Amino acid sequence: MIASSSQQLLEWLDKYTFPVEGKFQDKTYAQQIASFFLDQLIKNGTTSALVLTTIYPQSVDAIFEAAELRNMRIIAGKMLMDRNAPDYLLDTPETSYEDSKNLIKKWHGKGRLLYAITPRFAITSTPEQLHLAGVLKQEFPDVYVHTHLSEQKSETEKVAQLFPNSKDYLDVYEKFGLVSNKSIFAHGIYLSNSEFNRLSQAGSTIAFCPTSNLFLGSGLFQLHTAKSQQTPVKVGLGTDVGGGTSFSIFQTMNDAYKISQLQGQNLSSLKAFYLATLGGAKSLFLEQKIGNFDVGKEADLVVLDTRVTPLLKLRNYRNNSDSLTDIIDELFTLIILGDERVVKATYVAGNLVYEPNIMSV
Repeated sequence: MIASSSQQLLEWLDKYTFPVEGKFQDKTYAQQIASFFLDQLIKNGTTSALVLTTIYPQSVDAIFEAAELRNMRIIAGKMLMDRNAPDYLLDTPETSYEDSKNLIKKWHGKGRLLYAITPRFAITSTPEQLHLAGVLKQEFPDVYVHTHLSEQKSETEKVAQLFPNSKDYLDVYEKFGLVSNKSIFAHGIYLSNSEFNRLSQAGSTIAFCPTSNLFLGSGLFQLHTAKSQQTPVKVGLGTDVGGGTSFSIFQTMNDAYKISQLQGQNLSSLKAFYLATLGGAKSLFLEQKIGNFDVGKEADLVVLDTRVTPLLKLRNYRNNSDSLTDIIDELFTLIILGDERVVKATYVAGNLVYEPNIMSV
């Protein structure tokens, strides 16, 4: 469904996303796509990721099995959806609870695999289902919560209609115990200052998905506002494919820079790379394991070639010193001109898993 033209979010879901998700009922298809998806992540230099699956438990098994084979750290979970979607994609509060519970016991903490309780968004879950999602979080406090929040105006208006007793979008999730440490909310474009502050106080994360936000016409995420709270909100970068248009973290940083520029704010190359590395690890609550080169951390490493294309070679020919100014400038060229070709090698847990034209799995 990546690169599928449509109107905006809700229409795009109906026309493309839901039909594609229906295919994941077939375990063989789910396995094929899971393998392709993870290989694309590795090729683009991503070694750990929070991933959205479907309502089918076999699709969760497929992504975890493929990740286990590659020894990747993947956070995922069965999607919860019991209304406002095609019949073939609907579960019930009870089946979503039981399926999720079984999957948590099967996968959470197995090797480098982690589980996320995953209501798609408030529009597609009844209060009864969100209540049981909160019960799961109480029963398994170490697992993640992953959902969407304030991606488009039409979405926020629909949520207000469905939950008239909630003061805002975030309050819907708060009332069911889904806003806490290890809660990750995709997008967060139309949040109030109150919502930003409450996310900060809860220790939750916003996944900033710039290529998706631009492609779907969702709006401009207020990165500066999120990070300038008295206690800044954790923010990580998300590719959000197929709403997003690229697996490349460089293209993602590129659009993040442009979104900041459109709001009169500057996103420096150092800040962008921080969001893609240690900041990303913190947003996934994994900074004790990955994110930089501190002694004792796991060796998830990416080797970059800053002159791999003729244009990058021409642009960076003069940066022959180790001065901070030249390093900052060269990193910026990767953000603006880089893509998967920049990735010379990817290591997962110390093992070489990718070089151009060579994939170890």
